[in-house]
Amino acid sequence: MSEKILVPVLGESITEATISKWLKNEGDMVEADEPIVELETDKVNLEVPSPISGTLTKINSKDGSVVEVGSLLGSVSENGSSSKNDEQIKKIQPSIKEDNVIKLAKLEKVEVINDSEEEQE
Repeated sequence: MSEKILVPVLGESITEATISKWLKNEGDMVEADEPIVELETDKVNLEVPSPISGTLTKINSKDGSVVEVGSLLGSVSENGSSSKNDEQIKKIQPSIKEDNVIKLAKLEKVEVINDSEEEQE
């Protein structure tokens, strides 16, 4: 699964920001909430965190680029695959072995003594 990294809302009057620098490169592993890119505006400088743990798979805007609020900065993938690739799930068939048998212990015949009959005599 891939998550988009978007330019966050920076304030009422701020509509764009400049990418100061990427703190991570494409292919780098990132943790959820780890800062991955720095943005600058006239009023605010901030770090944009990764939305999930995984691999930074795509950087859409380079250092020095001007981006609008809501623009796509890049994407992070949980398993390191690009969102363009179809994820394939392999089904694992269990292997059945003849010697994989549970052996039960043989129970011995136990004589039950009924105490209540003895008391009645």
